[in-house]
Amino acid sequence: MLDLSNYSLPAIFLAGFVAILAAVEFGRWLGARIGDRGDDNVPTLEGAMIGLLALMFGFTFALALTRFDARRTAVLAEANAISTTALRARLLPEPHRKEVLELLQEYVKIRVDVTQRALTPAEWAAEIDKSNALQEKLWQQAMAMAASDTGMVPTGLFILALNETIDNQARRLIAQRSRIPNIVQLTLFGIAVVASGFAGYATGVKVRRSRIPVYVMGLLVSCVIIVILDLDRPGAGFIEASQQPIIDAATSIAAIPD
Repeated sequence: MLDLSNYSLPAIFLAGFVAILAAVEFGRWLGARIGDRGDDNVPTLEGAMIGLLALMFGFTFALALTRFDARRTAVLAEANAISTTALRARLLPEPHRKEVLELLQEYVKIRVDVTQRALTPAEWAAEIDKSNALQEKLWQQAMAMAASDTGMVPTGLFILALNETIDNQARRLIAQRSRIPNIVQLTLFGIAVVASGFAGYATGVKVRRSRIPVYVMGLLVSCVIIVILDLDRPGAGFIEASQQPIIDAATSIAAIPD
């Protein structure tokens, strides 16, 4: 099955717009050949297909927007968890305090770097492996402190914050990987093409109807579809959830005095 995630947004827009225009012209040609013989059903069919297309627009846009909000919320939650971990790390005894803060600086730098550019699946996996390795080092520090003084309150608070940081990475990864199913995207394109064909058919039956409104509709339909796909593509499109919370967290951790 065709996987739209393998293609760039400009390529999808161009191919979709061409397919819609082709459907319009085919429908117009078919309508001109049939003439007024099918005129009674044309408005009903055209309205039904456009209504179905509007329903699909609302459904897929809601899916994309929900996932977009989830990614934005996950960034804020992870930034807050990392910042809290860093603040509680300042309560730890030396040499753990210094070592933990250095690890957190490296950790948050990785979290910022993955937001600055679109990564290939291999690069993404490598960055996640680095994050997991740093989490393990941080956890080893927590285990060492807990073993040396089980009654130490700052250590317990730090462990709770570190656990929240680890959990929030998982939540952010889930939000990042959650996409509109490919079959839903293909269905949206299919309904758009069929609806455009019916609109073109109506212009063919009514020979005096202009092509321009149908072409404008095709352009708008293509633009709306691309907006939906853009919302669903973190790191690869023009619409991005703000990464400022994680950048602010990295800045604040870097500013902690030694």
